[in-house]
Amino acid sequence: MLLWTKGDDRVAIAQMNSELRNAQLELLSAHCATDRLRLRFSAEEVARYGHGDVVRKAAASASALHEFYGQVARHFADASSAAPVQPIGLAEENIGTAITLVRQYLEEQRRKFRPQGTPLDAKQHIAMSAFFPCGLLPGIRIVQNQSVPDPSFYAEARAKGVTGLPEMTHMASMTFEDVLVFPHGVSDRRLFHALVHAVQFKHLGTQRYAELFVRSFLRARNHANLPLEMHAFTLEAKFAENPAAVFSVEESVRLWVNQGRY
Repeated sequence: MLLWTKGDDRVAIAQMNSELRNAQLELLSAHCATDRLRLRFSAEEVARYGHGDVVRKAAASASALHEFYGQVARHFADASSAAPVQPIGLAEENIGTAITLVRQYLEEQRRKFRPQGTPLDAKQHIAMSAFFPCGLLPGIRIVQNQSVPDPSFYAEARAKGVTGLPEMTHMASMTFEDVLVFPHGVSDRRLFHALVHAVQFKHLGTQRYAELFVRSFLRARNHANLPLEMHAFTLEAKFAENPAAVFSVEESVRLWVNQGRY
């Protein structure tokens, strides 16, 4: 366990947040599995007919998690004074400028990194081909172990009161249309997540993607809570739970687009 005497131990904080994100994804997988269970069986049926040892272990794990995250939630509420998140208020003119800047940043990074990129290797292509459109994967380029700079407009955004901007150094992957950048290496799970964003770009276009990103960020003030990101995390967790259970990412993204869920 780490105890901080200063609030600026960036390495330890980054490691903690990486582990927290992994835990959140695993919890999401467990939540999905539990939802499927309780849709078919009542608590009484599980208790009566479930294997006793499995039921006891599952209940004990759930209780321990509830206790720990309950403590976290109480401290979090104290730290934030239990105040609801207030949207960042910007004039529509400033929002339009922000959308343009984000779009330009996405396009600039694509132009910068694409010449360095390599296609998916045979193993990656086999692992991903059942989930993604066959026309998408050949055009994807992967860049590994490269740092991505924060956008130059961050300083001005902070001056206008925008907080909680995502730091590129903390990102496991970044998708710039069809270019996927992995600062710390790539795994099938990270690749899947980045490819979900590539499908979102395909159906939304860069301009619309940038607009949805900016407007939802100003409401949520947290990158992880953006619908674009939450959908990618949800599909990633579904893949990680059972890579043999094939589903169509494109159909899921198209549904969200048509329903205006982004």
